Amino acid sequence: MNHSTTLIEHPLIQHKLSLMRQKDTSTAKFRQLLEEISMLLAYEVTRELPLESVSIETPLARMDAPMLAGKKLVLISIMRAGQGILDGILKLIPSARVGHIGLYRDPRTLVPVEYYFKVPHDVHEREMLIVDPMIATGNSAIAAVHRLKETQPLSIKFVCLLAAPEGIASFHAEHPDVPIFTAAIDDKLDQHGYILPGLGDAGDRMFGTQ
Repeated sequence: MNHSTTLIEHPLIQHKLSLMRQKDTSTAKFRQLLEEISMLLAYEVTRELPLESVSIETPLARMDAPMLAGKKLVLISIMRAGQGILDGILKLIPSARVGHIGLYRDPRTLVPVEYYFKVPHDVHEREMLIVDPMIATGNSAIAAVHRLKETQPLSIKFVCLLAAPEGIASFHAEHPDVPIFTAAIDDKLDQHGYILPGLGDAGDRMFGTQ
């Protein structure tokens, strides 16, 4: 049980997030910034990946060099907005396996409904990063982690851009063993379950579907 939430306050991440928040930022620029931030988030989230010593040859000599140990990560995108973070992390870790879980939020009840689920067969041998731009009410994140725990990965981390205090509390009440990594913890949720001040609907802003 760790109940951990890590706030990643790197200056480049904070600067790019502020640009994303601005309402006049174009769809193309929003996508580009999301990809850039995702690479920077991945750099921090993967800081403790295990290494092993491997014998290699440089142009001048043989040496024992550090390389990632074991099977690489599995990245799970919560559709559809998770795709932007997924694309950024894959640029940094192109050998990672990828899975998708599709959830939509019932607008009346705010309860998540699953419509798609596909993950690699060897998830149980891999560390899992679940990616979604936001933890608002936490309902989708909670449902996704419950479903993904059934696949029994080695470990799970949740990576997002923004989180609301209410969502973090709900998430850790259900999943105290899953750490959250986020670039910002905003003020609160509004009456519709949106994060304030937030950045609007990440999926709409990514895909231009407002």
